[in-house]
Amino acid sequence: MVYISLAKPNHLFPMSQFSNTVSNRLFSLDVFRGLIMFLLIAEAAGFHDSFAQLTEGTALYIAALQLQHHPWHGLRFWDLVQPFFMFIVGVAMPFSMKKRLAFGNRRALNTHMAKRCAKLFLFGVLLHCIYSFGPVWELWNVLTQLAFTIAIAYGVMTRPYWFQMLFSVGLLVLTELLYRGYNPNAPYALGHDHFGAWMDLLVMGKVNSGHWVFINFLPTAAHTIWGVVCGQLLLSKKPAQEKLGSLGFWGLTAMGLGFGLDALGITPIIKRIATTSFTLASGGTAIWTLAFFYWAIDVRGYKKPWLRFFSVVGTNSIFIYLFSETFGHLLFREFEMLWSTGLFHAWEAFKDWIMVVEALLILLLLWGITYFLDKRGIYFKV
Repeated sequence: MVYISLAKPNHLFPMSQFSNTVSNRLFSLDVFRGLIMFLLIAEAAGFHDSFAQLTEGTALYIAALQLQHHPWHGLRFWDLVQPFFMFIVGVAMPFSMKKRLAFGNRRALNTHMAKRCAKLFLFGVLLHCIYSFGPVWELWNVLTQLAFTIAIAYGVMTRPYWFQMLFSVGLLVLTELLYRGYNPNAPYALGHDHFGAWMDLLVMGKVNSGHWVFINFLPTAAHTIWGVVCGQLLLSKKPAQEKLGSLGFWGLTAMGLGFGLDALGITPIIKRIATTSFTLASGGTAIWTLAFFYWAIDVRGYKKPWLRFFSVVGTNSIFIYLFSETFGHLLFREFEMLWSTGLFHAWEAFKDWIMVVEALLILLLLWGITYFLDKRGIYFKV
């Protein structure tokens, strides 16, 4: 049976409406977040590219492609990871907000959120400087995008759920209007003749060679808003079956709209410019994935010790992402350079295999850092 209902923001009705323990956590959310972070640090460790090189020309290359972004029109598994990340951040926000309000006030919370968004923005910009080995002004990093989506979601999260949903739909409609208004004949054609590229030239004076655009934060703010609404639902005292019914219905609705827009030729699914169809399809998939984890772990009680392998990675999510994108990249790049020095020339035939093993070792090292920090109760908060 499907129940169509969503929880209201906590400032609109008494705190008793929610779980009694402020520190109560959803293990399903920890595992979901940890799994996504594990995949992200695996990319930083070089596993995705190494696996693709190793399997090229074999049957496994199909699987390797799923760990690469689609070049333009289409959807692969890796295209879902960033939306999942932004969605999970939104799910966690009501839990964090409730805890902070229990020990502080709204002004302190506003200050904290403003500082958090500023730090994320700064970290995102600095990462681009590290990638480029010098100062650059580029705003395509996921952390920079997240700074905007969190600010937008936080700005509306104290409003009724129906307002949050309508606001997110408004962001998608606005995105459609901007792209179609800028280039009515071919709003989503491959290249740089679209609204997103024009905005990049306006803000940064350059376009991205991979066709990513800065304005992606506008439609993908819907992911974080939907995460907030889902978090408010899970935080409520509604029966578990009612929560699952709501998650299932809205997830299916979003996916149906997203894939429907693509199938009908109205708006193509394109991750690199975050079209509305992509946002809906990926957002709906994120909601369904959360529903699955919640059902399996928190409702059915499947809390096996091996799940901790993933959950510990999410306990310091921003820290390990920054660490892997800097130190992890550096390790992989330096090791790969040894092949051009002649040191490993005799092993050239095994290079692809060795690079995969090396990437896995870096990934294990990064995981070990999160395990070490979690065991000692050390958590870096942004």
